[in-house]
Amino acid sequence: MKALITGITGMVGSHLADYLLANTDWTIYGMIRWRSPLDNIQHLLPIVNRGKLINGDLRDEQSLKRVIGNVKPDYVFHLAGQSFPRASFDAPIETFETNVVGTERLLDAIRWHATSATVHVCASSEVFGRVPREKLPIDENCTFHPASPYAISKVGVDLIGRFYAEAYGMAVMTTRMFTHTGPRRGDVFAESSFAKQIAMIEAGQIPPVVKVGNLKSLRTVADVRDAVRAYHMLLTVNPQRGAYYNIGGRYICEVGDILEHLIDLSPMASSIRIVEDPERLRPIDADLQVPNTSKFHSHTGWSPEIPFEKTMADLLNYWRDQVKVRNFLVR
Repeated sequence: MKALITGITGMVGSHLADYLLANTDWTIYGMIRWRSPLDNIQHLLPIVNRGKLINGDLRDEQSLKRVIGNVKPDYVFHLAGQSFPRASFDAPIETFETNVVGTERLLDAIRWHATSATVHVCASSEVFGRVPREKLPIDENCTFHPASPYAISKVGVDLIGRFYAEAYGMAVMTTRMFTHTGPRRGDVFAESSFAKQIAMIEAGQIPPVVKVGNLKSLRTVADVRDAVRAYHMLLTVNPQRGAYYNIGGRYICEVGDILEHLIDLSPMASSIRIVEDPERLRPIDADLQVPNTSKFHSHTGWSPEIPFEKTMADLLNYWRDQVKVRNFLVR
């Protein structure tokens, strides 16, 4: 069996590759762009006798046809895309082109060149956006109210995935994953930026100040390693064509609580100050992110296993290790 992971160099893609290599006998193909940083998969290079990296770009239709035609995957995990909500306010067209049109191109290539593939299309909990408190926890039928160009793009991704399942009979499943984090999380995301700044403070690289955005947003946190286990189960436990699921953790807190927990893990906790940075604030925010995951749990039996405390400790230790060997700017 052959699995294709788009976005293998990202946090989720790299952890999914780890999981599949450890828990299946599949051959793993990772789609990368020629300029993709390989830091997150250095430990996998080369993937000896278990697959290879293959060049492809969601914005290049011919490259996707070549990738799908050459690999002919049995499973596709579509994780690639522009994934940072804040950046989408500055580059909405690029976000739409990459996420929406790119997903259309990929699924059309699969339609013609790997018709029997079982496909995971990764949307996002951001599609729900501004949810009234009385609608919590958010189930799959909650109305979409996207609060960023990124979220709008993921509405398109979600609907395109379901369209291909219904119109062409393809085995496409869609997920709306809520906040998930852990080692290798990009520093443009709040909790990872906090951990990076704390690690830099501990190393004496910056003053003892952590810059923050909106700390009042409510989040439900899962570990990325639980997330990729869910994605594997999505495609292997009685997959249902056209199904769509909310997936997320159990630990509910405000973003400020995540920050306080990370600071408490530091020996310099007493000297660290918190300063709001206007550049880190979104024009509008999806501020109530609490999922109802009963549909996915009932279908697959999946539930999160890794506690919040381990996720945060591993995230901070990841950045401590990175700071030891690299010079960073604060983002």
